[in-house]
Amino acid sequence: MIIKSYELKLEKIEKFNFFLLYGKNEGFQNEVVKEKFINNFKGQIIKYEENEFINNFDNTLSELLNLTLFGDKKLLIISRVSDKIFKYIGILLDKVIKDTKIILKTGILEKKSKLRNLFEKNKDLVITPFYQDDIRSLMPIISEFLNKNKIKLSRESINLLIDRSSGDRNNLKIELDKIFYYSLSNKKIDFINVEKLTNLSENYAVGELADHYLSKNTRKVAQILNENNYSDDDCILIIRTILSKSKRLLGIIENYNDKNNIDEAISIAKPPVFWKDKEYIKKQVANWREDDLKKKIYEINEIEYLIKTNSKNTLNLVSDFIVNY
Repeated sequence: MIIKSYELKLEKIEKFNFFLLYGKNEGFQNEVVKEKFINNFKGQIIKYEENEFINNFDNTLSELLNLTLFGDKKLLIISRVSDKIFKYIGILLDKVIKDTKIILKTGILEKKSKLRNLFEKNKDLVITPFYQDDIRSLMPIISEFLNKNKIKLSRESINLLIDRSSGDRNNLKIELDKIFYYSLSNKKIDFINVEKLTNLSENYAVGELADHYLSKNTRKVAQILNENNYSDDDCILIIRTILSKSKRLLGIIENYNDKNNIDEAISIAKPPVFWKDKEYIKKQVANWREDDLKKKIYEINEIEYLIKTNSKNTLNLVSDFIVNY
């Protein structure tokens, strides 16, 4: 059964257990999954990639059937699915599985796709297409961001952000994050600033630099610094990004120490961890002790203060800090 994204109301979601979300707009998919399914969910949340799910299918099926007996609720999210998962969904449909919702997420599905046809023709299954964002859907996101953070941007700057989002609100939010971190030390943000900030994606993204830093991959960190012409203005963005990711990592480590379950600790992280960053996070958790990371966060705050009070040689200051753990 085809249900449009704006029709996915909570009362309608309660009536179904199988959902297929497909289309180019991954950012919108993630937003719907979080707001309509994850938020306020009291049971266990499990996330798989398609291959991971297929390889662990027997164990997953057994676990779902056991949960049915004991009445526990479960939310299963499987990403990047294709027709390879078709027969496994058929097996699940043949079983009586209660108190479990299964969400399949993927990109474009052709009309001849067996998976797409199954969900479109079965009245007990929900399939929802997610088309690319346009200016009407992106403008409210920008307006809310600007109002919340008291940031002013010109119409020209806003149009540039929309253009570089490439029809996906997830891309837009990444660009808005760059502007937010930059605004922490720069009250005035003009078109040239926005153009430079959003151009960082043409080199190694600052987020990738931060990920390799927290993974303690010194060779890759040095390579990124050597191959990119970061300016002094980029330094505060780099440090704020590392600081933000370090705080999230600290929260994950604390939850992992408490629950002794790395997947669960990652699943409840704030800000949320995208599926593609999951392996990075696991490496980072393995590389840091809680006390050491707390000390590092303190050092990052110190570096940020030095950058704000010393306008000269800030790039060298940041590079030396990042290279030397």
